[in-house]
Amino acid sequence: MSIQSKQQRIQEIRHVTGLGATHFADLVRVAQVIHHPSGGVSGLSLEVDWLDFGIPATVAENLRSLGQKYQYESPHVDIDLIWDDLAPETRSWFIAHRSDLWRIEETFPPLDED
Repeated sequence: MSIQSKQQRIQEIRHVTGLGATHFADLVRVAQVIHHPSGGVSGLSLEVDWLDFGIPATVAENLRSLGQKYQYESPHVDIDLIWDDLAPETRSWFIAHRSDLWRIEETFPPLDED
């Protein structure tokens, strides 16, 4: 894919969804938290019912695999790559809950990036 067509696709995703780069970064951070809720803190193990955060099981599973894929990445992954990894149900959930993602992330320990 050429750089120009990649940029066009990113603009199309932004236009159709109303989501910006910050929303996608928030989603990647939430996915990383779902994959590893203890944030890598030694000796800390957390069991989380994601439905308590309004995240259905199928969406949580899709986000868990996304979090595993990008567990060591900056949350600023190209939005077209993230969009392609989202199941239709996750896409709908993401659009509806884009303003709540930071609250979910802030509930958990920061990721241990050392």
